[in-house]
Amino acid sequence: MAEPPLHIEIFSGARGVQLGQQTINVIAGNQYFFNGGGDLVARLNPIPDASHTRDRKTSPPDSACFPGTREGVITEITTWANAVDSEPGTEDREIETTVSALVVYTPTPHIYWLHGFAGCGKSAVSLKLGDIFEESGRLLASYFFFRNAGDRSTMRRFAVTLANQLASALPATMPFIETALRADPGLLNNCVSLTRQLERLVYKPLQAVLTGNILEEALTEGPFIIVVDGLDECEDRRGVEEFIDQMLDFFEKHPNIPLRIFIASRVEQHIRERLETDGVRLADLNRHSPHKDIEKFLQVSFQKVAKRDRVIRTYVQARGAWPTRSDMNKLISHINGSFVLASSMLKYIVQPATAEDPLSPMERLPLTLDMNGLDGLYTRTLALSQHIPHFRNVISTIALLKQPLPIVDIADLLGIEAFEVVRVLLNLQAIIHVPGTDDEADVTLCHTSLRDFLTTENRSGSFFVPRSYHLHLSYYCLSSTIERRSALAYDYGRDYLEAHWQSFADSEASDFINEIEQFKAHQPLLANRLAYHAFLCSMLFCTLLTKSRPLNDNLYLITECTKQLALAAECHDHRIQLWLEKGLHYGFLSHVSHTLRFTKHTYEAQQHDLRRASAAIYAKFPEILERYPTSSGMEIEIDHLSSWWSGIDIFNVLKWIVARARHKWEEAKITPQPPLDLLIYKILNGYHCIFSFELEEVSPADSDVTCDADSAYSSPGYNRLYTQYVSSAYLVCKRS
Repeated sequence: MAEPPLHIEIFSGARGVQLGQQTINVIAGNQYFFNGGGDLVARLNPIPDASHTRDRKTSPPDSACFPGTREGVITEITTWANAVDSEPGTEDREIETTVSALVVYTPTPHIYWLHGFAGCGKSAVSLKLGDIFEESGRLLASYFFFRNAGDRSTMRRFAVTLANQLASALPATMPFIETALRADPGLLNNCVSLTRQLERLVYKPLQAVLTGNILEEALTEGPFIIVVDGLDECEDRRGVEEFIDQMLDFFEKHPNIPLRIFIASRVEQHIRERLETDGVRLADLNRHSPHKDIEKFLQVSFQKVAKRDRVIRTYVQARGAWPTRSDMNKLISHINGSFVLASSMLKYIVQPATAEDPLSPMERLPLTLDMNGLDGLYTRTLALSQHIPHFRNVISTIALLKQPLPIVDIADLLGIEAFEVVRVLLNLQAIIHVPGTDDEADVTLCHTSLRDFLTTENRSGSFFVPRSYHLHLSYYCLSSTIERRSALAYDYGRDYLEAHWQSFADSEASDFINEIEQFKAHQPLLANRLAYHAFLCSMLFCTLLTKSRPLNDNLYLITECTKQLALAAECHDHRIQLWLEKGLHYGFLSHVSHTLRFTKHTYEAQQHDLRRASAAIYAKFPEILERYPTSSGMEIEIDHLSSWWSGIDIFNVLKWIVARARHKWEEAKITPQPPLDLLIYKILNGYHCIFSFELEEVSPADSDVTCDADSAYSSPGYNRLYTQYVSSAYLVCKRS
């Protein structure tokens, strides 16, 4: 049964009604006029560069329909968006089956999914639709996801950004959004589900104003539109699934609501299995032949270049038209429907000559015909700079950054000069946006397919950027938080240190120990960087507490952590004092448990390295030891959040573990001294958390008994290192 029209009476006939700090005047029925919009924007904290109006040079994708192109697919989508008749039979779609093609009659779907391969022009179509529906007053919001672009690559601020745009497009929704926030301030918290955020901040405010004649004039052109581009670029897979599931459920419950949602993405399994359903119009962009559009784009572009390029003009005067008809046909055929390839090849062909690439446009064009699509173009372009110092670090960093950075901040992060980054990038402007200034606009990829190329070994070959490079980036991040060379590099290091380390440590393909050893073998001690020993000590300690790794890895973690602590303390580096004193945030401890075997050999190695560290710290920084007293007794207190650790904290904890192990062996009076099992438990204890190290003797008869977290917490006489703040952990040593 069709849903009855939505009808809501809100302050009918009222005047001067107060809602919090906003004033709402209702005139001529239910027309809303109010102030306070700036406060709402500040509270929502939307992403400013996620919509179709963003600066595409600094906030990719930089895709737009060339004038006069993509008209067929645009017409098809606008026809769907303009349809208001929802009676059966007004729309139909053909479904291919193994037996035959069936025509199924359906109402106009609320959702349109445009899919296609990378670079076929989906984002350009999305941008054009945003412009069309904004001009007609029907666009409620547009959101362009982009991988490795901070919050634009997640669902974290998706709902609040849509809500902000909704309030701007339909000011009548603003008081309802404000009311929702006052009733439930947690809507601005990332811990609240995406479903709840979208329901309270987007769907319900829109429903509330779709009543009477409030929006009658706006709806004369057709239903409202929301444009979502690059859904496959969102790295939050569960969030994407939640968004789609809720959207489908919403339209099922409200089939008459005048709202359409347009989605463009690649075909990813988690998207496809949800959108290939009734209520969604499916369209493959690849079936709209783009060859004529690409020909028009190339012809006009080459003509514009010829007007400003003296070499081309002189060539044309002497030789005739360029490119020739034959060359153009070959180029269009080689491009094979990829707009990003057409754009990138054009940039490559007409870019100015350099010392590394002195060829003229006429000489470059035949080379493009021998390139293997985008991969061939990327390979040849990257080869122009591969001999330049810092090339691999610069390219790998740009490929894996969680958030784009300007040139000067990339340089600060890597510990090099800005001009050295510029040298690498100058030859790569066909595939990377290089801003005109070093310290304002971000360096961005022209297309996300470049990142796919660089991170896929069988495509990029010698230019491959492995996930293990996140290990290097986490080192640069920690160094930046210690050194504070620039504000933006410091902020990036603080915000993404943990993310880069986890991307390295969580990689299934990564041989954790081997990669660490490779890093040590090839990472020099740089004069302008924090000694890498301090970095490894911090991150190995963090991993010991927060990750459940195989037994051998855990043993490596604690022994290598102590060894790197000693090496760091012995370094002649003034930054070591800062590292020893400054607490660094490693994220909240997770609710997992793991075990490592603490043998006499491990104890002796630990003791030896701790003596070295103690001697070095005492000789160079005795005041630090005085301010941070250690203990080998029953307990030691750390007076800060348990997820913030300084180098001296790590030193004190490791010393305490070794001292308690020795005490346990002496107390047991068993020769030879048996190994101890070091068990790590993490448990939340209400709002207060205890970080505790227990050394519990277990008789041989009990050695096979499993000790769960609760029994460890309640056992009498345990010794603890604790902080009563944010996170919890139990590290239990018991004799096996």
